[in-house]
Amino acid sequence: MNRIIIKTSDNSDTIFDQNLNEIFHSQKGALTESRYVFLDKGFNHVSEKLNNFSIFEVGFGTGLNAILTLIEADNRNIKIKYHSIESEKIDSDIWNNLNYKDFLSDEYYNQFKNLHQLDWNIENTINESFSFKKIDNKLENYVFTDKYNLIYFDAFAPDKQPILWTYEIFKKIYDSLEDNGVLVTYSAKGEVRRKLEKTGFTIQKLQGPPGKREMIRATKNSQG
Repeated sequence: MNRIIIKTSDNSDTIFDQNLNEIFHSQKGALTESRYVFLDKGFNHVSEKLNNFSIFEVGFGTGLNAILTLIEADNRNIKIKYHSIESEKIDSDIWNNLNYKDFLSDEYYNQFKNLHQLDWNIENTINESFSFKKIDNKLENYVFTDKYNLIYFDAFAPDKQPILWTYEIFKKIYDSLEDNGVLVTYSAKGEVRRKLEKTGFTIQKLQGPPGKREMIRATKNSQG
């Protein structure tokens, strides 16, 4: 694959996919976007009610969301089961040269590398706070066998990867969530919101990270 490392505005690296003409994170800051969209508006929101919960990530990518979540779980003594699906793996010569060592302690940088090196499709106990599995599959082909409290929906943009932004995909995700489960995504496009609403989600449009006016947090309503 034709992928290169580029630097974003907060000095953290991301990847540019030349075939898709698409960047993995916001040019305004990879680290900033991940922390804001997925940690602040997702993890922190769910952790207000739960101290032990499960996360499903759409798009393991660089592994940035996963390592930031591991750090947060450790710091707050929250137990997390973290599953991440990816069908287009990043080569080791790419992820090994991302500058995340500049932002992580030695311990967590080693864990970042460990997450990439672990075998796929196997549940791994990383530490007392964090269990982790990478799923080698396409989301459209994947059959969920677990229930989750939080979805990190971090697919490429709808115009770049439209197959992952369909009603059918959102319905599959909705059914995989526990009652009151939450999905967060950086996208706030009208078509995305309408499909999520059709699926049954209650939508919140939140202020977006730098460079984006809005983002979406969607909640599965309690049944009954």
